[in-house]
Amino acid sequence: MDEIKSIIAKNITQLRLAKGMTQIDLAGELNYSDKAVSKWERGESIPDVTVLMHIAEIFGVNLDYLVTPHKDVDDSGMKLKDANRKKNHIFITGMCILLVWLIATIAFVVLDMVPLETNFLHTLAFMYALPVSMIVWLVFNSLWFNRRRNYIIISLLVWTVLISLHISFLPFGFNFWILYTLGIPGQVIILLWSRIKYPNQSTHRIPKRKYKNKEQ
Repeated sequence: MDEIKSIIAKNITQLRLAKGMTQIDLAGELNYSDKAVSKWERGESIPDVTVLMHIAEIFGVNLDYLVTPHKDVDDSGMKLKDANRKKNHIFITGMCILLVWLIATIAFVVLDMVPLETNFLHTLAFMYALPVSMIVWLVFNSLWFNRRRNYIIISLLVWTVLISLHISFLPFGFNFWILYTLGIPGQVIILLWSRIKYPNQSTHRIPKRKYKNKEQ
């Protein structure tokens, strides 16, 4: 039993460090206390099977990996690999946002070449590229980055949409500045939404009785 405790403790610690998580971060994902995580990593106790399955899901490994001994992994190498992966995610996100602006530029050039009664329409390509960029950023941030940042991105999306709509009507003599009043309750809703504390939404739910003994 002591051997399996040591194996699980070592694997959880290595996986957590490789992902750049603190004990508090992992505890938050599991709805457990950081003291419980500390005990697991010191080999003083073992998480139950349900929690082990959730840990495996968080780190993208199978359950067998957690209970099988592995050769020592160079933490610096794992951290470098994780850092490179994060950079790649940033580059991919940036390229997709730039692709939006490339499409907007093409639309601008094409519309500028077409004889129209007003030269204002082609400028809308850039104006609406703003909210579309926010949508792209929101998608990739939800996939790869800190989801708490989504509330900021959604706020920017709301205001860029309102600005785009307002400016779109100006050439037609409609100054719908009152549109911005819609952003006020919208911003309040987003702020309140960001304060909601969600329970663990894993498919492997932890029975309520476990919460009474989180440090065991």
